[in-house]
Amino acid sequence: MTVKSDIEIAREAKMKPIMEIGKKLGIPHDDLIPYGHTKAKVSLGYIDGLSAKKDGKLVLVTAINPTPAGEGKTTTTVGLGDGLNRIGKKAIVALREPSLGPCFGMKGGAAGGGYAQIVPMEDINLHFTGDFHAITAAHNLLSAMIDNHIYWGNELGIDTRRVAWRRVMDMNDRALREIVCSLGGVANGYPREAGFDITVASEIMAILCLSTSIADLERRIGQIVVAYKKDKSPVYARDLKAPGAMVVLLKDALMPNLVQTLENNAAFVHGGPFANIAHGCNSVMATKTALKLADFVVTEAGFGADLGAEKFFDIKCRKAGLQPSATVIVATVRALKMHGGVAKDELKKENVEALKKGCANLGRHIENVKKFGVPIAVAINHFISDTDAEVEVIRAFCKEHGVEAFKCTHWAEGSRGTEALATHVAALAEKGAAQFKPIYGDEISLWDKVKTIAREIYRADDIVADKSVRDQLKAWEAQGYSKFPICMAKTQYSFSTDPNLKGAPVNHVVPIREVRLSAGAEFIVVICGDIMTMPGLPKVPSAEVIGLDASGQIEGLF
Repeated sequence: MTVKSDIEIAREAKMKPIMEIGKKLGIPHDDLIPYGHTKAKVSLGYIDGLSAKKDGKLVLVTAINPTPAGEGKTTTTVGLGDGLNRIGKKAIVALREPSLGPCFGMKGGAAGGGYAQIVPMEDINLHFTGDFHAITAAHNLLSAMIDNHIYWGNELGIDTRRVAWRRVMDMNDRALREIVCSLGGVANGYPREAGFDITVASEIMAILCLSTSIADLERRIGQIVVAYKKDKSPVYARDLKAPGAMVVLLKDALMPNLVQTLENNAAFVHGGPFANIAHGCNSVMATKTALKLADFVVTEAGFGADLGAEKFFDIKCRKAGLQPSATVIVATVRALKMHGGVAKDELKKENVEALKKGCANLGRHIENVKKFGVPIAVAINHFISDTDAEVEVIRAFCKEHGVEAFKCTHWAEGSRGTEALATHVAALAEKGAAQFKPIYGDEISLWDKVKTIAREIYRADDIVADKSVRDQLKAWEAQGYSKFPICMAKTQYSFSTDPNLKGAPVNHVVPIREVRLSAGAEFIVVICGDIMTMPGLPKVPSAEVIGLDASGQIEGLF
């Protein structure tokens, strides 16, 4: 049997005009700004008028720690959204936008897969509605204004050795990680070390995704610390009079993007912050808008639950006042066998004992999510090589933890493959049993917030850091940032900071290498280990197989 590729399935989709999708949600024609026939933005004026409407139920899709075997979090999010619509619920999917870098690198696209996709797949994975380009332009405008200010006399007294604002581009290009800029003589400014990050790592991206209005966006941009003076006092974006022009570039990007699933159900795809250096969730604007328009909103958070779900709860929900009603943890037989010690080339063979051992990773995530007071279901994202005995191991394990697990075949069957999961999730959410609370309070110290995450979520014995890191946290508290939540940046592959430590490790220590202030996004980034903010292309990048066929259609996206 020939299995169709994701792009072949997406190309065969019978998409409805986006105005029809909007009409089904009750969005007036004049409040949808079309970008072609199959995608549109929702006007901010219309969104403002929804404030009095009752919210639907918010469902988070998260996962076990990722492995090269794959988990399928986005595919499951789309499949569950379609499944809820199939059983008669009005549901909207809310996802992040993909970055161009991974599309041409190794990961491929991020629009789901098989028969659980959002479309138009090619557009979503490439330029889409230009949001990332607007973020790139706004970010680099600020960079240009910093260097221009220094060139024309440096009235603010910026220490050129302490410019904290790097440039960005939405492409994997390792050659730009560290550069020297302003070379070429007096006319080009003062030479200094600089560098590029990928656009999704920009603080502007995180700010856009946490902003609730144009005014909030401008306020947050003004708070960005771009550099320091010789006395180490901060220089803000507002000091350079940059926020106004930056907001002009971002005004359309703040509007959520409306598209559809393969089954013609509504989906918001908006924003795309990194899941380590930032909070890894789609925009607050999109989530809140969807909650006003649907009975259920299914969204996801980046990486496994130790990073993604924790940040969704402790940063996004805390800052936006969101109340999640249920959580779905995605697991696969293949990935859990890897956590149990099986090599990638041996995953197709049944191995019940390794699976039982690997289930410890899933169990840890279940225990952790329970701490936030949100009911849980487990989605077993089914692969053709999974045996009935292996699926039953996961089901039995989850039952011991007081959680129902469901075999999900949405990749092959669309909404039919998530019907049972959707019925259960709807019942969990409608029961109203959620008693959501963040894992730590605003009032405790920044150091204690980090320690709480390390102990409660990672099960570490302690955290360690140089005195300079502890002093920096205390200095930020003195400057008024003590109530900021923590954004942990560590490997996604393990509960520990060692990517090779699979399963559910205990008795480890979390070393803190560096801390960074994201004053506009309003969180503190705590870096544990080496975090790459400008990825490189692999030896054989996906770009080598992407192109146009004889009829002008895109080939090679996946």
